[in-house]
Order: sequence, then C-alpha cells, then structure tokens
Amino acid sequence: MEVKVIRSRDRKKTIQAKMVGETLVIYLPTGLHREEEGKLIEKMKQKIEKKILKTRANNGDYLNKRFDEFNKMYFDGKLKVNSIEFVSNQRWVRGSCTPSKGTIRISHKLLVMPKWVLDYVIMHEMSHLLHPNHSKVFWDKVGEYKYTERARGFLMAKGMEEYEMETKGSDV
Repeated sequence: MEVKVIRSRDRKKTIQAKMVGETLVIYLPTGLHREEEGKLIEKMKQKIEKKILKTRANNGDYLNKRFDEFNKMYFDGKLKVNSIEFVSNQRWVRGSCTPSKGTIRISHKLLVMPKWVLDYVIMHEMSHLLHPNHSKVFWDKVGEYKYTERARGFLMAKGMEEYEMETKGSDV
C-alpha cells in the first residue's frame, strides 16, 4: 500500500488517516521526531489494513452460507443468528458467541487458515447457541463436525487451542 504523509503546522496532536484510491494519506502534526512519526505511520497503516481486510472478508457470503449449511446438517435448522461476521479486534480468541444476542464473531486471523479449521470454529461457535459453556454435551455437539480433532490439533500446533476439553466461558 502506498503511503503519503502530509504534515501540518495547524495540527497539534491529532492524527488522521484515510484511503484515497489505493493510497493511504496520513495527516500528522509538523515537528514530530522521525522515530515517533514512523511508529504512528505504521500504527495507522495496520489499522487501515485491518479495516480493509474485515470489509473484504464480510463482503463475501461464506460465513452466512456455512451457518445455513451447518444449521441444516447438524442442528436440524433450529438455530437462529442475528449476525455472523469476521472481526479484527479479537487478540486471544478465534471466535466468540453471545447466545442472548444471537451473534457470532470470527477472528479475521482465520482467513489465512485452511477452510476446515475455519469451519471448525464456525461449528464451535454455533454450538454455543445451544450450550453456552464447554460442557461434555457441548463438545459432543462440536465433535459431530468430522474435522474437529484435526482442526483442534492444527490450532494446538499453532499455539491457538487449549488441550482441555471442559473449560469455563464461551470463547474458543
């Protein structure tokens, strides 16, 4: 991504970034140290890249299609969801479900994983709509997805999955 920096004496503390075509334009106050300026530019670049990735990921219909397919296949079409979307603000979990609101959030980090790993996380979060815990009955439901063990092993190898089958909370 091309970056264009515009320094302004009128700016005292505020920093602004926006995409103009394919160029990231960053507005900074004049007089910042080069090191501080470099850090701010990198921070704004990462923020915009996350936003673009999230927008592109959610423009596709993969999550909704998989939800519908899994709902029919594993839940007899009984589950309802208000939203299922990729998000870029989950640092420690790959997905989360809020059963009371009917929302499922999937980390954008899964976009670079094999589809069967992403599908496992979708199945995991969908199961939380029925079982908002990590009980045995929850894991039995998740285990109906044929690649559960393989996906869990893959995520464990990446340091992204706990071995423990029964844990507290509803986040993966």
